[in-house]
Amino acid sequence: MKTTANLRELREKSETDLRVREKELAEQLFALRLQRSTGQLEKPSKIRQAKRELARVLTVLHQKQTAG
Repeated sequence: MKTTANLRELREKSETDLRVREKELAEQLFALRLQRSTGQLEKPSKIRQAKRELARVLTVLHQKQTAG
């Protein structure tokens, strides 16, 4: 399954790499929302994918911080 492979990759990354990915996804999500509001977004499903990926990154970050 693609999601488990993605989670495995995220868990292998360092905390700084995850912070960088979090920032990239937040900027991407902002750009997608802007495109949606101006009517230029071709695939609305991209917003959902970006939100889920951001949530995954934040979850792994939280797990790493909690574990120490």
